Amino acid sequence: MSQRHPDRPRKTIGLVGLGAFGRLAAAHLGAHEPLFGYDPFVTDAVKGVIARPLAEVAACDVVILAMPVPQLSAVIAAIHPHLRPGALVLDVGSVKVIPAATMLAELPAHVDIVGTHPMFGPQSARGGVKGLKIVICPIRGDQGRHIAAYLRKAFGLDAIIATPEEHDREAAMVQGLTHLIAKVLVEMEPLPRHMTTASFDLILRAVEMVRHDAPEVFYAIERMNPFAPDVRRRFFGLAAELAESLEKNGDAG
Repeated sequence: MSQRHPDRPRKTIGLVGLGAFGRLAAAHLGAHEPLFGYDPFVTDAVKGVIARPLAEVAACDVVILAMPVPQLSAVIAAIHPHLRPGALVLDVGSVKVIPAATMLAELPAHVDIVGTHPMFGPQSARGGVKGLKIVICPIRGDQGRHIAAYLRKAFGLDAIIATPEEHDREAAMVQGLTHLIAKVLVEMEPLPRHMTTASFDLILRAVEMVRHDAPEVFYAIERMNPFAPDVRRRFFGLAAELAESLEKNGDAG
């Protein structure tokens, strides 16, 4: 995925997983590079993807793993024999510490590894990806900064270099709280839709952006980020203190 000279052969990209995010990636990557895909649960054609057996997809120059984090080890075991020396393997999971450790321990030593997390999904990327954020976590090899440069140039993405720990520490609040609040508000429906303020409309937009995320996404964000439990405890603790304060003030009134 690094920049090419005119006479340099195009790199092949293998996409393992053609769910919601795999399809989003295919819609953009397929226009730039040859893109081969595999997903045993998808039988319909996916725009921008040339369907191939797993062995062929895993033998590409760049292999993107686009499946829920709990499935990562099983997929690594399946692609392990087919990975080329010098290939680059990336994941796109919502958390980075656990996938980084898994890939480092279980992928063969002859491949480079970069963790990525597009900080957007199909809903927020409906108008295009230019200006949206993606986090790049170099894990093994020196290709992380090349990937970041490629994504900035080819797609206009705001590529942020970080360690897996730096990513998860901030994502525990940025994503963890967003999904947590959205989950609670969905349980409180019906929510007002007409007599609303601008700030409430923004909250509703945030709810709609994550409402249809797969349950696996919520599980990963809340249960597989090592920093998420502390953020949850702090949030609910402060909310409980505020509720108690309001109740006391109400009694005093």
